[in-house]
Order: sequence, then structure tokens, then C-alpha cells
Amino acid sequence: MLTGFQLSQAIFAIAELDVATVLLSGPRQVDELAADVDADADTLGRIVRYLAQHGIFRTSGSTVELTDLGRTLADGPADSLRAVARYFHQTHYAPFGSLLDTARTGEPAATTFFGKPFFDWVNENPTMADLQNDAMAGFTQNARGDPLQILDLPQGRTVADIGGADGTLLVELLAERPERRGIVFDLPSTVSAAGPTLQAAKLEGRVEVVAGDFFEEVPTADIYVMSAILHDWNNASSLRILRNVAKAAPENARVILFEMVVPEGDAPHPTKMIDITMMGMLGGRERSETEWRRLLAEGGFTLQRVVTGSGSYSALEAILV
Repeated sequence: MLTGFQLSQAIFAIAELDVATVLLSGPRQVDELAADVDADADTLGRIVRYLAQHGIFRTSGSTVELTDLGRTLADGPADSLRAVARYFHQTHYAPFGSLLDTARTGEPAATTFFGKPFFDWVNENPTMADLQNDAMAGFTQNARGDPLQILDLPQGRTVADIGGADGTLLVELLAERPERRGIVFDLPSTVSAAGPTLQAAKLEGRVEVVAGDFFEEVPTADIYVMSAILHDWNNASSLRILRNVAKAAPENARVILFEMVVPEGDAPHPTKMIDITMMGMLGGRERSETEWRRLLAEGGFTLQRVVTGSGSYSALEAILV
């Protein structure tokens, strides 16, 4: 465990060099691979050897090939996490060196490291904002599993994806529901990426792209969807968002949260790792079902059901009180 930082950095290096994408076409000699990715052959070979014991590569002499796990570090596969690895390398790794300060003060390590709240730092850099969009789309799609397929969407014509970034989730929700219309709502620097996504899905005529700040106000809709949004924020900030939704929502409006639910007990679960990520980067948190129910009630909604599928995320459906 103490040397986990070395494993992280080795994976980050492979992701930045785009080694796995090169190997999608088949095995390569280390020297040839190093030339293709502009790396030192001896050093790359030693990193590959180290990662092979973790199941990312297979080696035979000086020949390197990808495993199924290694393919997730390549661009192209549906389960690619390359953008996530590059994002964590550039955003999360260094701030976590200040986690001891977080433990002492409660202040997010990223705020200490960057000198400002993390999202403020990201949104000052369009390239970083784009990388965040790519990383979060890939991460949530892969971790979410199948709640979208097994969840019956409530009645209502207009679906608003609050914090919808590039519109990926809304495309999934509306693709097979031609009677519905949608709204992608996010900060101007983030939601600008939604246009190409909607055009590619031929949904631009049914979806309105709206820029704004959910701490100020949100548009009116029948169904509000938020995917991995409230876990970014502490309870006070989450309540501001929920109350703004309640203020804009018509009678009987629904909220569907795609979030993780922390189970009871000490058994391993992804939520317990991601909770530490939220603590260190944003001051947010993962919540148990009891905590979600309480938060929604304080925000003006009654939790009606929790739908759990094949992935790490659940769909929490609540109705406006």
C-alpha cells in the first residue's frame, strides 16, 4: 500500500504516452514501441515489466502486448479510462500530498494546493475543462452500469440534466424516447461542449443548451436529472442546489440522482474510496441511503425508490413535496 503512488504514476505515464492505443494494433517490440511514443526504450521496458505483474501488459522477451485490462488505457474502447488517468495525473495526484492538512483542518487538499477551489481552477483553463468533461463522461458511463436501462423514466415531457456537461447522459436518456425534450444545463465553460454531442446524436432539435449556475437558479422541467453532481458538494451546498430545483419545478416534478450509495459495514466498496477523493478535492462526500433520504427531504423532495443495477451507481428517484 505504501508504494501505491508508484503504481499510479506508472499508469499515468503509460496513459500520457498513449502506449496502449499504439498496442491496439498488435504486439510490438519495446524498442519499436518506445520510438512510436517518443520514450526511452530501457525506461519504458522497465515500466512495462512492472505493470505486467499488475495485469496491464503481457510480455515475452522484448515483445509487449495488451491485456483486456490494459485496453482500458487506450483511446477507442467503450470502457476506456485513459482520459480518467490523464485527468487524475494532472489534477488529483499532487493535491493529495496535502491530505494530512485536510485531516487537521477539514479544508480540501486541492484548495490548499491550488490556492482556490478546485472547480474554479479547472474552469480558468479551457483545456483542463475539456479533459474533465472527457474523464467524467468515461468514468460515470463505465461505473454507472445499467440503471438507465432498468429505470422507468417518470412521466413528463421535459428532462433537464443539471450539471449535464457535454450532454452525454441526456443523449442516452432521450435516444429511445422521441416524445421527450431535453435541457442540458451547466456552466458556460462546460456546457459549450454539448453542441457537438447533440449534433452527433441528431438531437439538437429536441434539446436546449442552457448556460448558468445551479447555485443561482435552474430552468423549469418536469424531470431533473443529476449524475454525480451532489457528491461533489457538502450538505449545505447540496441543499442550495436542491432548493433551487424545487423553486423552479412544477407540481409533482421528479428528481433522479445517479449517485453512489455507501453501504453499511466494513466490506470493500468503491464509494469508500471515492468519498476520500471528494473530501480531498472538493469537500464533497458520498452518502448512505439514510443520508440521501435526509438530504432530499431538507431540499424539498421525498425519496421514493432506489434502483441499483450492475454498476457502482444507483438511481435515486424523488418527488417534489
